[in-house]
Amino acid sequence: MKRTGPTNQQLKSLVDDLRDLASKKNIKIWARIANDLEKATRNRRVVNLSRINRFVKENESIIVPGKVLGSGILDHKVTIAAFNFSKSAVEKINKIGSCLSIKELIEKNPTGKGIRIIG
Repeated sequence: MKRTGPTNQQLKSLVDDLRDLASKKNIKIWARIANDLEKATRNRRVVNLSRINRFVKENESIIVPGKVLGSGILDHKVTIAAFNFSKSAVEKINKIGSCLSIKELIEKNPTGKGIRIIG
């Protein structure tokens, strides 16, 4: 079976950008995120807000190389970046914290300092 990688053009572009940034600046977190995003959709991470609430501290920045679902409650301020969010997750996150796309996170923090991978 030949591995083809992602067919979504936005995802391909994001993976390429992450690989370029990782190789030019030698930042390993972006290479790791690129590898995770290249996996098949069924193998990508899916994280509920309840899990984020349980394992993430106040004012922390996290990245989910997959999808964030709205199941659960978020009771402290968190910055969450992910490839995809459910509508209910976006509503709940924006009430107390902020949600970003991975591209927005790269622009905001290109060095990757202080970012945790959850999932």
